[in-house]
Amino acid sequence: MVKKIALALGGFVVLVASLAVIKAAQIKEKSSAPHVMPATAVSTIKAEEVLWKPSLHAIGTLAPVQGVMVSADADGTVVRIETESGALVNKGDLLVEIDTTVERANLKAVYATTELNRINLVRSQELWERQAISKSEYDAAQAAAAQSIAAAAALEAQIAKKLVRAPFMGRVGIRQINVGQFVARGAPMLPLQSLDAIYVNFNVPQRQFPSLSVGGSVRVAVDAYPEREFAAKVTAINAEVDSTTRNISVQATMDNPGELLRAGMFVGVDVELASHGKQIAVPATAISYASYGNSVFIVETMKGPDEKEYLGARQQFVKLGATRGDLVVVIEGVKPGEDVVSSGVFKLRNHAHVQVNNSAQPASSANPTPDNT
Repeated sequence: MVKKIALALGGFVVLVASLAVIKAAQIKEKSSAPHVMPATAVSTIKAEEVLWKPSLHAIGTLAPVQGVMVSADADGTVVRIETESGALVNKGDLLVEIDTTVERANLKAVYATTELNRINLVRSQELWERQAISKSEYDAAQAAAAQSIAAAAALEAQIAKKLVRAPFMGRVGIRQINVGQFVARGAPMLPLQSLDAIYVNFNVPQRQFPSLSVGGSVRVAVDAYPEREFAAKVTAINAEVDSTTRNISVQATMDNPGELLRAGMFVGVDVELASHGKQIAVPATAISYASYGNSVFIVETMKGPDEKEYLGARQQFVKLGATRGDLVVVIEGVKPGEDVVSSGVFKLRNHAHVQVNNSAQPASSANPTPDNT
């Protein structure tokens, strides 16, 4: 009985030892084989060259080509307002009349004196020709006549100052006076602005100055007309840079059909800069941003340690340029035609196995129109 038990135990020990040896061999075989990570699903896009005209975004303000606050040039009481707020007037149209009763009465008196002095001058000339009066008397008659004419001209000018006329064609704003109101010299009466063409004033950093030129194209966006874009041309660049902000002032001019735009409006400005030729653009989702350098992942066929080929992702550091919409220009690091990972870059590492699935792609438009805007 004891012999049988010993034989059974011996067989059990031999079986366990055999299983242990087999399992150890399997573990050793697995540990010696190279570890292969599962393929990561990504989407890719072909790197293509695009011809972009780089642009500079700025914030601007609309200003009238001609705009003034019409003010009184002489003291007096307003007796007539010839135009209403918002009216379109031509150059020379009468806007406001200030009381000229006293000046006109004085002018009649001066006219009468002028006529008398004219008659006296004619008589004095006849007498002088006959040597019936002295030269001083004749000169006094000439001076009196000239003084009367000058006095009449002065009164006429004073009356003209109280007839306030439009200095140019434009649209009248909201008037600030009423009939019967006394106005002092220089008091504001009503704004007048010419809006047929309109200025766009904005500032750009001094580093962009070499890229600016008179005649350059400008795109203007106004929130009052979100679906429209207005075209303008750079017409003036300031002669000096602001010493506080280090910005330079730029002025563009654009047409204003139907006076859709008004002075003082806040606008967004895109200034087209000099083109640098064709450039490679990729979706912004393809960029892996990092403090040590920005990079993209390029999908290509690679060889593993066992010399077997597989589809992998190679990390490529890049130099980035301008951004437009969902796209970013890659100045250096990517060649045309290369497959660049467009989504899933944050799951990747250098030489990682990938599986391409392009059934869904992230947005990549130079002019996106998000639904929430």
